Amino acid sequence: MDESSTIITISDVLEYSFCPRFIYYMYCLDIPQHEEHRFKVLRGREVHEEKRKTNPDYLRKKLEVIEKELDVFLSSKKYHIKGIVDEVLFLKDGTAAPFEYKFAEFKNTIFQTYKNQLALHAIMIAENYNKEVNRGYICFTRSNNRVEEVLFTDKEFQQSLNVVKEIIEIIDKGLFPAKSKYRNKCIDCCYRNICV
Repeated sequence: MDESSTIITISDVLEYSFCPRFIYYMYCLDIPQHEEHRFKVLRGREVHEEKRKTNPDYLRKKLEVIEKELDVFLSSKKYHIKGIVDEVLFLKDGTAAPFEYKFAEFKNTIFQTYKNQLALHAIMIAENYNKEVNRGYICFTRSNNRVEEVLFTDKEFQQSLNVVKEIIEIIDKGLFPAKSKYRNKCIDCCYRNICV
């Protein structure tokens, strides 16, 4: 991966988690997905905008936040990733943490997709701010803004970087990956008419 010049977005990681073929269609065949027509994407963007405007100086005392930055664009040439973190939190213990809003309900589990996203944000925060990042937070807006903590281990970081590596391999080699094993994802997929 290090010899590759490809840089992917954290959104690409989310798309890959939905179905690996998204990457192939977007990057290898250059077919846009037009996600701006999907309700959840539009509603998610509205939620982010509302949160950005509502009390931007609010610090989460329960999480021992002493400072925060909003909508932070970060990148890492070393790990071939870039993306926008909803909030970078600076905590009382000297560490930092990513904070993400999700237009979703909390159903007693945090999906691996979300964990990968947070872990990659954490890697970029650590690199760009030279701070230790050992946890992140997700706010589930459809569950009364419930906040859940995600603790990071070396395994979590490695797992998320492996996903990045797989995506870059698809792009750089033009590989046609297997589709998602969950058939119900195909129903709402923008590529369903051309996917074999």
